[in-house]
Amino acid sequence: MIGFVVFSLGRAWQGFWRNALMSLAATATMVLMLVLLAGFWIIQTGLLSALDFTESKVEVVANINIDEGQNTIDALGTRIAAMPQVAAVTFVSREAALARFQQSMKDQGREDLSKYLDTNPFPASYEVKLKDPSYSAAVADALRQDPAVKNVLDTKETAKNVKTVTDIMRTAGTVVLFVIGVIVLFIIVNTIRLAVVARSEEIEIMRLVGASDAFIRWPFVFEGAMVGLFGAAITLVCLYLLADPIGGFMVDFFRVLPLSFGPLARDLIVLVSTAGIGLGVLGSWLSVRTYLIR
Repeated sequence: MIGFVVFSLGRAWQGFWRNALMSLAATATMVLMLVLLAGFWIIQTGLLSALDFTESKVEVVANINIDEGQNTIDALGTRIAAMPQVAAVTFVSREAALARFQQSMKDQGREDLSKYLDTNPFPASYEVKLKDPSYSAAVADALRQDPAVKNVLDTKETAKNVKTVTDIMRTAGTVVLFVIGVIVLFIIVNTIRLAVVARSEEIEIMRLVGASDAFIRWPFVFEGAMVGLFGAAITLVCLYLLADPIGGFMVDFFRVLPLSFGPLARDLIVLVSTAGIGLGVLGSWLSVRTYLIR
């Protein structure tokens, strides 16, 4: 078995360079298709990262009655934290709320009108981060029933819209990736088929002398794997050289900070390598199969 694999690899290597023009054409096509696939995947990843970032900003704010004591406020925080839909709770004191307002006015270059007031008009509050934006309405309704809560500010419509857009983007992205994969496979199969057609006489001669289907097929399959491997390697080198421009583009375009480029690079390597070798093997298998079923 090992001897057959070594023999097939040797035949594949010889066949790749014996038909260098067709092999290089197939490799170039593979590179173009993998760049297209990787480019769309990078854009989709950026869009989903932006949506995830937006999801993380969806929260419910419970303003507390000004005359409530600290024990009541602490008990309210404990009740909120115990809700199964809640991911985190942050207490904002009246002083902190006033400082935020003053800083906001300063950042906008507007006059701080709070300095003309005798007392701090801002209530203390709890900022509630949710495990999922769809929980916004349920949490807000529950907090409105609490006697210690003055009013509740929730982004129910924003949460609903974000959830809808996220679901659509994930579904559409998966469908588009699948369609691109099918198109890539079709182009690669036909490109490799041209190389197989150029060697049709060689295949017929091997069949005439009694070569088995496996003896004929596997060198072509390994040759397709080489095309995919070389194509993936060239694509990854190109993406590596363009890593800084791509990273700058994603940060500037999506305005999502920080983007996790470590997992992005790892996933991209896996995607390109798997797609390249897989498409090369599948394309060769389907192309040779045309001759073997005659």
